[in-house]
Amino acid sequence: MFICKKNPMNTLYFLGRFPNETACKEHYKDYRIKQGVTCKKCGGTAHYWLASKWQFECKECHFRTTLRSGTIMENSNLPFRVWYLAILFMTATKKGISACEMQRQLGYKRYMTVWSLMHRIRTLMGKRDNMYTLNGMIEFDEGFFEVSTSAKNRKRLKRGKGSQRQENVGVLAESVPLEDLGTGKKSKHCRFFKMEVLDSQQSDSINSFIEDKISSKSILFSDQSTSYQDIQKFVELHIAEKSSIETTTKTLKWVHIAISNAKRNFLGVYHKINSNYLQNYFNEFIYKLNRRFCGDLFEQVIIAAVFPYWYKSD
Repeated sequence: MFICKKNPMNTLYFLGRFPNETACKEHYKDYRIKQGVTCKKCGGTAHYWLASKWQFECKECHFRTTLRSGTIMENSNLPFRVWYLAILFMTATKKGISACEMQRQLGYKRYMTVWSLMHRIRTLMGKRDNMYTLNGMIEFDEGFFEVSTSAKNRKRLKRGKGSQRQENVGVLAESVPLEDLGTGKKSKHCRFFKMEVLDSQQSDSINSFIEDKISSKSILFSDQSTSYQDIQKFVELHIAEKSSIETTTKTLKWVHIAISNAKRNFLGVYHKINSNYLQNYFNEFIYKLNRRFCGDLFEQVIIAAVFPYWYKSD
């Protein structure tokens, strides 16, 4: 699913590879050419490159396409190197980086500029992962994450409970059963994950999540929650076990490991997460988790950044 043989990008290599704005633009242009540029006017795919204008010109209708047009950087006035640095800082570590720390590293005065930049990258990560569905043997459960609420929603909370509440999150883990031929010991190896903030704990919300995120030929494991009664309609086989310590540690092992790691990650990096943007934080967490064996996450994000589905799917 995600294969990357290159070494991970680090700060020293980045400074040598992208010393200025021009180097970043050249790199971005090369990936745009590899991906292919489609004319917004006539739909043509054959273009000239106008080096003096930093634009592509359609060979058919001569309509010009800017280097940013049709990508994540469209309508952004931030320099390419700022985008590249932000992607580097967000992919260089497993735990991630807060907007405050990113602001200090980039040297920007306005916090919201950096905050918005990071959320656009997180949205990109989510859209990229939505291109894939899980299949095979799947673990499913729900987790509850504490979030802060907007000033408008705080008024609805009872006095004394503060501005904190919990969001319900659906979690899927694609696990593969393994057996040691020498000892006969059985275990599971986990490959890929999905996490999504659910509208509610009702069966309709859960069914929609299951149907959208996994293949209909999958085998799904869960507990015996009454909200899971209709899951059988969307998978080949649904195996429900009564909630117990054994179910948590064995049958749904990887789901609960993912939930624990996500909570630890958020608590250690972010001061608080607004409920309106919680999904974006899961996008980043899952994107990096699914590519934990991929050496160069930086290049993976750049490839996703030039892909035209980003603006077409909105």
